[in-house]
Amino acid sequence: MSKRSIIARVLTAKGVRGFGDGFVSLLLPLYLLDLGCSPLQVGIIATATLLGSGLLTLAVGLHAHRWHTRTLLLAAAVLMAATGLGFAFAIDFWPLLVIAIVGTLNPSSGDVSVFLPLEHTVLSHVAGDKDRTHVFARYSLVGTLAAGVGSLAAALPETVARIAGMSPRASLQVMFVLYAALGLVVALVYRGLPGTAAAEASATVTPLRESRKRVFVLAALFSLDAFGGGFVVQSMVALWLYQRFGMSLELTGVIFFWTGMLTAVSYLVAVRIAARIGLVNTMVFTHLPSSICLILIPFMPAVGYVIALLLIRSALSQMDVPTRSSYVMAIVPPAERPAAASMTSVPRSLASAASPVMAGYLLSVSTFGWPLIAAGGLKILYDLLLLVYFRNVRPPEERRRIGQDT
Repeated sequence: MSKRSIIARVLTAKGVRGFGDGFVSLLLPLYLLDLGCSPLQVGIIATATLLGSGLLTLAVGLHAHRWHTRTLLLAAAVLMAATGLGFAFAIDFWPLLVIAIVGTLNPSSGDVSVFLPLEHTVLSHVAGDKDRTHVFARYSLVGTLAAGVGSLAAALPETVARIAGMSPRASLQVMFVLYAALGLVVALVYRGLPGTAAAEASATVTPLRESRKRVFVLAALFSLDAFGGGFVVQSMVALWLYQRFGMSLELTGVIFFWTGMLTAVSYLVAVRIAARIGLVNTMVFTHLPSSICLILIPFMPAVGYVIALLLIRSALSQMDVPTRSSYVMAIVPPAERPAAASMTSVPRSLASAASPVMAGYLLSVSTFGWPLIAAGGLKILYDLLLLVYFRNVRPPEERRRIGQDT
């Protein structure tokens, strides 16, 4: 199988998963509220999903050398199907909490699951230095576009309930069954990956040696960013919009669809910006204004201003996603890339898991929007520290370009 076909399969799987994450992240808080959960319990379950993803990714990182990458991807897809069925048929808090910990549910608009480092491993193996940032931008683009369409699909339960005469709860449960079915589709896509390519990617895994210190510092900084992002995972923002403005699920879905579209376009723009000013500068100088938008949102007097700031933020906040992935892969030796992907992904998942429960608590005592302010402040701190520590650590292609220019 050609490298182009391998990339296409990974992107297809990413798109299918993104579609499922798009509607589940919006339906999750309303489904849990319908089951009788409090905002704090919604935050606890959101935290559990992120914590479980981090622990699962850590386990995969420690034992990935024993299995082919394709095998691990297939197992993760089956777990995705089981997670959807579990949420569809469990109605009590504690069983749902257990499923959230061991499953693949994603309350965020971004990808923080066990799939991420595995897919990054495959992509980094087949993409050369010249195409790496572009490939990761396409990867993020496909996921975001699919998640945006998934956000629109979050309005389906109301339509299904009205047309079919189902209860609201039953229509929500149908969507979790759909999420399970998407997991099986993802498994079929992964099954088509060639075993030889997956084995070669797995065979290159070595522990961090030369890049250990650099990767650990990046992991710490990315964790700070993720901890801030955990306050504003899509599920918690949807809950805040519902509490503060009584916003309907249909309108919320439309808003997150357009934020997703703007984010998707920003990935392609990020590639062009990075080619001019470098990966680190792109990560920092697009991220800072988006964090300022977060801080301003709770002070807006009307929902129209809130929507405008959410749209502006979405056009800027995720430009660091493809550039971050490309940067990590660029500044470590090829043999250490899979380990670096896991080491920078696991702490992010664990750090992001700590804050949704805090956001849930803050929303349970006030609808002002304190989680958004906390998120913005932490993300600004991350941007400044990243610039200080890594402004002079350039990927090979940037060093060559500077050498050619001078």
